Amino acid sequence: MSPTSVFLFAAGFGTRMGALTAERPKPLIKVAGRPLVDHTLDLARAIRPDRIVANIHYRPQMLADHLVRHGVITSFEWPSILETGGGLRQALPLLGPDPVITMNTDAIWSGPNPLDILMTSWDPVRMDALLVCLRPQDAIGRVGPDDFSADDSGTLTRGAGLVYGGVQIIKTDGLADIPDQAFSLNRLWDRMIANGRLYGALYPGQWCDVGKPEGIDLAEKLIAHV
Repeated sequence: MSPTSVFLFAAGFGTRMGALTAERPKPLIKVAGRPLVDHTLDLARAIRPDRIVANIHYRPQMLADHLVRHGVITSFEWPSILETGGGLRQALPLLGPDPVITMNTDAIWSGPNPLDILMTSWDPVRMDALLVCLRPQDAIGRVGPDDFSADDSGTLTRGAGLVYGGVQIIKTDGLADIPDQAFSLNRLWDRMIANGRLYGALYPGQWCDVGKPEGIDLAEKLIAHV
């Protein structure tokens, strides 16, 4: 089972961006003259998926108008935002039953396409999810503790040593067992950790978090050095 669909997380309020998101959704904030989401779409389209779907909630019409011009299908969350797990589950009728690539839309990558790394490393026999991770020194602009530790086989547990880059392949059948309407994908990851089926692939380049205004300048410097 190889993924044929890409899901973009684009529904958030972008509150850490302050005034920059008062009148527009965060995925439309520009980095190096282009909306953030367009940088993500470049990576997604490069692997030629059957479909790209994005969830939307904050300033939805503005974002939907932009995405439809790029052939992206939208999943509208209303009246409440559903978080990462609930948002992905709502979009499953648009994505299909196979494993899905999910991507955050507030990061800039410098190096190989992280989706190529996923597709090369994915093993559905051993894995329920495969996350692209970075060494902390390669995660530019990120503040906070590390996300995971990995053993020699790439199996992930909670701990120090790796930062999640916001890109993964994930099997979605376990979403049906979670009773809440809105919930984080961490719930599903923790089940996979308990079963030894959450894996990580190390990214050999750099990545920049664009969750705060200062991340824009850091990302543009990263792009300029490519």
